[in-house]
Parts: sequence; C-alpha cells; structure tokens
Amino acid sequence: MWALIFLLITLSVVLGVIAIVLHKILSEISDKSDCKKNHKKSFSEHQRMITLINNITDAILSTDEHGIINTYNSAALNLIDTNSGINGEHISQVLNLETTDKKPIDIFKELTKSSAIRQRDDVLMKIEDDDYIRLEVTLAPVQGGDKMTPDGYVLILRDITKTKSLEEERDEFISVVSHELRTPIAIAEGSLSNAKLLIERKMTSKIPEAIDESHKQILFLARMINDLSTLSRAERGVADETEIIDVTELAAQINYEYSPQAGEKGLAFNLDIGGRLGVVKVSRLYLEEILQNFITNAIRYTQKGSITLSIKKNKSGEITFKVIDTGIGISKADMAKIFDKFYRAEDYRTRETKGTGLGLYVSAKLAKKLGCKIEVESRLNHGSTFGFKLKEFKNNDK
Repeated sequence: MWALIFLLITLSVVLGVIAIVLHKILSEISDKSDCKKNHKKSFSEHQRMITLINNITDAILSTDEHGIINTYNSAALNLIDTNSGINGEHISQVLNLETTDKKPIDIFKELTKSSAIRQRDDVLMKIEDDDYIRLEVTLAPVQGGDKMTPDGYVLILRDITKTKSLEEERDEFISVVSHELRTPIAIAEGSLSNAKLLIERKMTSKIPEAIDESHKQILFLARMINDLSTLSRAERGVADETEIIDVTELAAQINYEYSPQAGEKGLAFNLDIGGRLGVVKVSRLYLEEILQNFITNAIRYTQKGSITLSIKKNKSGEITFKVIDTGIGISKADMAKIFDKFYRAEDYRTRETKGTGLGLYVSAKLAKKLGCKIEVESRLNHGSTFGFKLKEFKNNDK
C-alpha cells in the first residue's frame, strides 16, 4: 500500500518537473520566436531608414561620440567622390573643409562645439586643384538617455554653389544697374530743370535743346528697361515656348523693319539669303531679340557702307545667321569682354553712341536658351560679323 502511495507521489513530482521543464522550453521557444520577429522588424525598419536617407539629395553622415562614421547615404559618397565605404573612418579625415576666407575647418571639433543644432553656409570643399563647391552645413548632436554628453553627431551638407553664385550675381547686377541708371536720370532731370528755368526767364529759343537732351536720355532708359525685361523673362523661362518659324519670312520682316533705319544714316541694308531656308522651331522672342540686337548695334557703330543680314543653310541642315557690317570693328583687347554686362569699349567712337552695354550680354543669354553659341569675327576699323547656327526643323523631328 505504502509502496503504491510512494510511487504515486514520485510520479506526481516527476510530472510536475516535466511540466515545469516543458513550460520553460515552450517559453524559450516563444521568446526566440518573438526575438526573431523583433529582429526581423528591426532589420526592416533599418532598411527603410537607409532607403529613406539614400533618397535624400543632401549628404548625410552620422558618427559616434568619437567622430567615427557609422551611417551615411549615397549623396555623401557622391560629395566625397568615392565608391568605397567610409564606415569606421574619422569624419575629420574624410571631409577636407575650409571657410570662404580659406581657413581650415576641423569638422569634428565643429560638431562638438555646442549641444544645440547649428547651421553655417560659409564652408568650402575642394573638388579639384582650384575648384571649390560652397556648402551649407547642419551640425546636430544626438542626445541619448540621461547622459549630458551626446551619443554621437549627425552632419548634413547641402551644395549651395549655384544658389550663392546667383545671389552674388544678382547683388552685383543690382549695384551696376543702379550705377548705370544714375547718370541718364541725372542728365534728364538736369535738362528738364534747365528747360523750366528757361521758360521762367522767357528764354524760349534754348528750350528745344534742353528738351531734346532729356528725350535722348529717356529713350536710353527705355532701351535699358527693355533689355532688362527681356533678360528677366528669359531667366524665368516666361518665353521659352517654341514655335515653327519660316526663316525666309523672318528675313523679309527684319528687312522691312530695319532698312529705313539704316537708310536714315545713309547705309545700305542688304539681304543675302540662299535658296530654300526651311523652318526652325525655337522661341520667336529670343530669336528676334538676338537678330535685332546685332542689327541695331551694326547700324549704331557703322558710319558708312552697309549692313548685311546673311542667312544660309548647309547640307547638314544647319542654318547660319550672320549680321555683317562695315563699321568701326572691335579691338582684340575688347573682344574678350564684349559679352559682359554693361561693358562698352574704350574707343571714343563707341562712347559717342548711346548704347546700354546690355545688348550683347542679353544676346549671349538668349543664345544659350536656343542651344547655340554666338560667333564673332572683327578687326578694328574693318567691320564686324556676329552669327550663330540653328538646326533646321523637320516634320519628323520631335
């Protein structure tokens, strides 16, 4: 009897132990399963994060508290110009940066300077011997837990070379425009004030001279405003829409418009076109503006002789536009600067005319919009030729 009871007790204990062991084993299996699921989820989240930062165009680098890189995106590799991984490297060794006044920057020291997120846009990065890009840099510490010191740092670098270049060009342009406008406005104001004084003193015989000078300056301002307006529209892409233009009809239109102006100066206006010219598909405003600038310059700087608009098509389908004059020509020293804004040659004959100094600058910008380049041939006292080439448009062209 006692043996049976003892056996039953022993069996109960064994079964209890087995139950405990099974429970533990099942718990461990469940924990491993949950761990596996959590690991899979964590890996998925990590991959999602990597995909996200790799699709950001700004360069992103993350480091530990010692400045050792542990995460980066593809834009960072593009910026550094390498295909090799940079994990485990020190950020100050990877990034060779300096300020705009050419003082070297230790980027890790810069990261550790403050516990706040900071930005600076005076950073340069050398990409070739004498070539730099301008960067906007965001420096951010990564705070973790209850520690006072950061667990690491995040660095974001954005290429702002073009933006800064445009800003500087805009500021310079505004400064130069302000300077250039000051003279004609002052002359016009002075002439009108003089006319008013002559009227008050009843010296009416000299009034037309004062009024005429004011009128000349107002026309000068009108031409400058027209040039600036055309340039503004081109840079904003307002007139980028293309249309099919019959080149022969365009030549006839220009001949009709400018023959009288040339005739007023005693100049011949010649039209030299060859055969069937076909059509081009470009912005009409840009094409007409370039030709008008060439022709008005030719008339302005030609004292005697002729102006010729030549349009020829070659066998490969290129249409060459040229404006040829017998004017004062351009010296070698001036040739390199004629497309600079507000540049006017030092030749006294150029200074005697009322050009704005913007025509060729605008023309160069518009030519770039048309996908071509202005070509110039000139010699002092032997005239000038300004030209460019456009591709003939065919019906099967896209």
